Amino acid sequence: MRLGFLCCLVLLLALPVHAEDPNPYSGTRIIETGQPYDGFLKRLVAAIKAGKMGIVAQACANCGAKGIGVTIPGNRVVMIYRPDFAVRMLKASVAAGIEAPLRLYVTEQADGTARLTYRLPSHVFAPYGVAELDAMAKELDGIVGAIVASATK
Repeated sequence: MRLGFLCCLVLLLALPVHAEDPNPYSGTRIIETGQPYDGFLKRLVAAIKAGKMGIVAQACANCGAKGIGVTIPGNRVVMIYRPDFAVRMLKASVAAGIEAPLRLYVTEQADGTARLTYRLPSHVFAPYGVAELDAMAKELDGIVGAIVASATK
């Protein structure tokens, strides 16, 4: 009986693992840029500045990994926002403050190119159900869309 159980367990463990869902939230956009990772990051930063958004912070997983002697593919979250949008957001909904800053996630693919993943602001803020927040988020959709278009062209 134990041998049968162990055989079943080994067979189950040998089954292929299902891939994760790279798009678990509505409004998620995934763009294969075709551009080298480092070059795309520079273009993205320039596009953010040209789009009159501020870079609030950056989280660099590969930088942290390098600090402990581990090499992983490029992995950066660029967080963007602007004070006037923060004021409008908080006026419409203090609870929505957790959604700021907006995040642009850049990952290095096996071929060295960059993938950009982000969520449309209209989808980020939609669950709050506040008309003023929805209007602001639609404006941000246009701004973020223009930034992405500029960086990926």
